[in-house]
Amino acid sequence: MARHIIVLILCLPCFFPLFAQEPSGYNLWLPYSKISESPVLKEYTDITKTISLPGASQTLQIARTELNRALKKMLGAPPSVATSLRADPTLLIGTKDLLPPELQKMVNDDLSRAGDEGFVIKSVKHRKKKILLISANGDIGILYGVFRFLNLMQQHQSFVKISLVDYPKIDLRMLNHWDNLDRTIERGYAGFSLWNWQKLPEFIDQRYIDYARANASIGINAVSLTNVNANALILTPMYLEKVKALADVFRPYGIKVYLTARFSAPIEIGTLKTADPLDPNVKQWWADKADQIYSLIPDFGGFLVKANSEGQPGPQNYGRNHVDGANMLAESLRPHGGNVIWRAFVYSEHDADDRAKQAYTEFVPYDGKFMDNVLVQTKNGPIDFQPREPFHPMFGAMPKTPLMMEFQITQEYLGFSTHLVFLPKLYEEVLDADTYQQGEGSTVARIIDGTLQNQKISGMAGVSNVGNDMNWTGHPMAQANWYGFGRLAWDPYLSSETIAEEWLRMTFSNQEAFIGPMKEMLIKSREAVVNYMNPLGLHHIFDTGHHYGPGPWVSELSRPEWNPTYYHNADAKGIGFDRTPSGSNATEQYAEPLRSRLNDPDTCPERYLLWFHHLSWDYRLKNGKTLWQGMALKYQEGVDQVEEMIATWKQMQPYVDQVRHKEVQMLLQIQLKEAKWWRDACLLYFQTFSKKDLPEGVGKPTRTLEHFKSLKFPFAPGIRPQWN
Repeated sequence: MARHIIVLILCLPCFFPLFAQEPSGYNLWLPYSKISESPVLKEYTDITKTISLPGASQTLQIARTELNRALKKMLGAPPSVATSLRADPTLLIGTKDLLPPELQKMVNDDLSRAGDEGFVIKSVKHRKKKILLISANGDIGILYGVFRFLNLMQQHQSFVKISLVDYPKIDLRMLNHWDNLDRTIERGYAGFSLWNWQKLPEFIDQRYIDYARANASIGINAVSLTNVNANALILTPMYLEKVKALADVFRPYGIKVYLTARFSAPIEIGTLKTADPLDPNVKQWWADKADQIYSLIPDFGGFLVKANSEGQPGPQNYGRNHVDGANMLAESLRPHGGNVIWRAFVYSEHDADDRAKQAYTEFVPYDGKFMDNVLVQTKNGPIDFQPREPFHPMFGAMPKTPLMMEFQITQEYLGFSTHLVFLPKLYEEVLDADTYQQGEGSTVARIIDGTLQNQKISGMAGVSNVGNDMNWTGHPMAQANWYGFGRLAWDPYLSSETIAEEWLRMTFSNQEAFIGPMKEMLIKSREAVVNYMNPLGLHHIFDTGHHYGPGPWVSELSRPEWNPTYYHNADAKGIGFDRTPSGSNATEQYAEPLRSRLNDPDTCPERYLLWFHHLSWDYRLKNGKTLWQGMALKYQEGVDQVEEMIATWKQMQPYVDQVRHKEVQMLLQIQLKEAKWWRDACLLYFQTFSKKDLPEGVGKPTRTLEHFKSLKFPFAPGIRPQWN
């Protein structure tokens, strides 16, 4: 026993350094690395000599704290940030009403465009000297402006001639947490939930504050705390006190709290025997519940609802429809200014039609019937967060209803947090897609931001990839997806290349020898995953339940649309899902001329070919290869691309700290192993139908198809607990 004690004492000092500093990656894109030997160093030193940031609100105090933290780290000395107007500041930060009259005039026109959350960063002359001015109409605009200023500093951008006016193009910029009350996270791959409900409301974890700070830095202004497969307990007084504690933390960062509302709550936590939305007692129950919530949380955002989907209760249980359910809840929230976000992710085991058509068929007839505080939240594609899908045909087809985009940030169908996938490339592809609903230029981005159809409210949601792992997201590079979602929710017209470069410069290094190769690697990473998982429009061929790895052979699940064989339809003649008029006619839901392009395999983009067409194994692709050859070569290309990523990352070692470099290196090796698994398992299975040899250049499988079919993953992360 004594010997063991001596060993422990001798080992303790080696642990102290680990706890003396924040873990590698914990600071996300806000490490504020020291600036040295840079052309902008003197400029930054001059700008920050005398700083004024007047005002006493919590939000402005947070802005001052952030400035102090950042400038001390980047410039090596703590700045002096005055809480009043200095006589001769070099950096003046303040809302318009606190500025001297002559400066108010300089920014008046700019701020008229900036709205409640926007800001101005401008180099101006004040009392015959050049100063940098950051101004906004409100305190949250100042906080966003300060974060943008620090963002640009981290990228070593010059402010000498800056004249930036920026404001969010989308109203609700929301993270959806699929967190359960037991702290498991459905489709979460970065540990357990941040929210420690057992210790709340008294114990406020520092991570809640750091989480709010990270979100504010990219303009996220709403958070849904709980799983869309909702638990009614979150609406009970005991839990509402805990939610209030989180709302109090988030409020000064400009973040409103939303909750998922279980439609059957009046029965489960109330005394009613029905949840019929047209029943007066049910309406009153929800009105009383809203009053109770707002008495605790005056700025409560509202309810996010998954109803009559995948077994969740809803208005259809009582012979009612989505409008009845959504409007009943919206009516309860309207006196308080709250919103209902009603998810359109529906498909029925009783509907024999193509699953890709069902949400459109169910919701489009309700256009214009929802109350004006209802948003219909629609996934980016018509199936379910696949590595690649065409945009959802609902976008543009409901001009009288605000549609809220739902993107995946967590990687349910993208290799979990073991695969490097830069998702802003996926988001950009969807947002830039032209729906043609009101002629050419009717992009999804214009529908989502409300400008195409003059919506009064707009929104974009991302299913969060955040957990309690030290680096927040499991994979160090997955932080870029959280960052990228926030940037595109703020401005859906940003390019993924711009976002990649921002994130790399802020998170790692400004060295061009790092930025060039790494930006290319990030941009190509999503296509690599598509290639080794679902090339040429294949989709939903994942193994059952956990969606970890391939399972194109799965065919015996109780509902046909849960089986991968439903989607690929491989047979001796060919492969693919016919969604043209000769098949399910899902193309009818798209506007012309897109519809005609998709109906013809010669004009359908090859990246969607097998999504819309069942084609012969000998069908000739545009490069002259047969479909079988092209598909096999795409699988191999994905493997090759991961090997290129490994080689690139190895060369980045001088620019990345040892811990993160080793982490990503190990994860890329997992990704390579699993890319080969996808290639071998899928090609062996599809080969049983094509009866064709693998083309030259494609790696030969080292295991049998029976081996791949035998693999089981009962404890894969992110699976919904059986006790829910």
